Amino acid sequence: MIDEPKRRQRTGGRAGNAGRRGTAVIEQMPWKPPLNIDRLTEPLDDDGIAAIHDGAMRILEEIGIEILNPEALEIFRASTGCTISGTNLRMGRDFVMDEVAKAPEQWAITPRNPDRQLTIGGRHLNFGNVSSPPSYWDMKLSRKVTGTREMCANLLKLSQYFNCIHFIGGYPVEPQDIHASVRHLDVLYDTLTLTDKVCHAYSLGKERVEDVMEMVRIASGLSPAEFDASPRMFTNINSTSPLKHDVPMLDGWMRLARRGQGLIVTPFTLAGAMAPVTLAGAVAQSLAEALVAVVLAQLVRPGAPCAIGTFTSNVDMKSGAPAFGTPEYMRATQMTGQLARLYKLPLRASGVCAANVPDAQATWETSNSLWSAVQSGTHMVYHAAGWLEGGLIASPEKFIMDCEILQHIQRYMDPTLTATGPDEIAVDAIAEVGDQGHFFGIQHTQDRYTTAFYQPFLSDWRNFEAWETAGGIWTAQRAHQTFKDIVASFEPPALDEAIREELADFVARRKSEGGAPTDY
Repeated sequence: MIDEPKRRQRTGGRAGNAGRRGTAVIEQMPWKPPLNIDRLTEPLDDDGIAAIHDGAMRILEEIGIEILNPEALEIFRASTGCTISGTNLRMGRDFVMDEVAKAPEQWAITPRNPDRQLTIGGRHLNFGNVSSPPSYWDMKLSRKVTGTREMCANLLKLSQYFNCIHFIGGYPVEPQDIHASVRHLDVLYDTLTLTDKVCHAYSLGKERVEDVMEMVRIASGLSPAEFDASPRMFTNINSTSPLKHDVPMLDGWMRLARRGQGLIVTPFTLAGAMAPVTLAGAVAQSLAEALVAVVLAQLVRPGAPCAIGTFTSNVDMKSGAPAFGTPEYMRATQMTGQLARLYKLPLRASGVCAANVPDAQATWETSNSLWSAVQSGTHMVYHAAGWLEGGLIASPEKFIMDCEILQHIQRYMDPTLTATGPDEIAVDAIAEVGDQGHFFGIQHTQDRYTTAFYQPFLSDWRNFEAWETAGGIWTAQRAHQTFKDIVASFEPPALDEAIREELADFVARRKSEGGAPTDY
């Protein structure tokens, strides 16, 4: 086990003045959700797109999806184009495509700080924090432990601090020291007071969804009508693969749809386990499961803002464990992106890995998954920072390491890098140096050197001898120190005191009423 590092005044290449309140812990890139300016990777030709689409439609027409929510089943029953037998729902492809066409191709979510508004669709690329692991690991503990409210709050502080994190996808770790009946109240209070970014509701029963919508409305200072007028938050639901949608998630889905909030449906289709072992079959099944939910949202509220998510990966056929960041995961994400564009729906993907600690495996698998999201034209990247062990562990060191990758992607998408004007071609500068000098001292370099290249906050670019003399601090150790410094110096975003009190009063009242029902 690598020892915890001694406190240093510099963290990586650009960090400094660590831990002093009011002073930046690191020099990071500004808040600016990037636009994806690249040509997208499209492994399928037109025939391949048509074949997967036909497969998804045949699943809906010939096999059907089990709809376990009675209210949703009745909504489908009232619609032409649907055939229902028990809980089995089948739909004709023309009906499906007509309903899907009602969903907007692009939409925006405005949180309590309107400067943090996100656009979902087009070329917009938005990154979110790790969401929902039950366990936590950091270098000080050096062991896997159950998540607590303090751990959750510290990860929320990282989510607010880093400008490359654009939305809060859920609890960054499940705080299991809070009873499940009131956990959503405490965590949403922390989310809305420690961050001012777009946030999310778990669709797990009506009480949780209604509570979260009300808390987001209060935090934004909106009337109910203003809240309902445009998306202020979102949910993500998962189908129960293969071919089922359960009761609580569809309940939350319909409640948010009625109030015009953001909706993402992400089937969890592991090829070889909950889906066919072939990628084309797994993607087709995933699309069928997703499109059912999109149709339901349009039946509830035509024009409801929807996105489809891809979480198609493969299992380790030796152990049955999920694998992430694999070549198969990358291709499935790219393929789903092509189909999402066919349906004119925004796309959600994830930054994931199967590694257990923030090591080289964690880095290459996460980098693979993040770049496949970029290549596929994804608009919301869940779990972009902090994910370990297939989503079972959240780690602050991994979070900070991932943020370096996210800043790489953001800088990579900077259009100034590919500018080709006279100043960029720089023939005059080349002539000035000729074949005898160097470019360090000429005016062309002096005018641009401070912004010419990406400057890391975590990577260490010194040579081995300089790195060793400075203490030989490994990447995860540097990340751990940065985590401690950020938490120590964190200042929450401004929030009107009257709104803070109203939120606290709401939480107290709902706790006194028992919160949400649970199974235990």
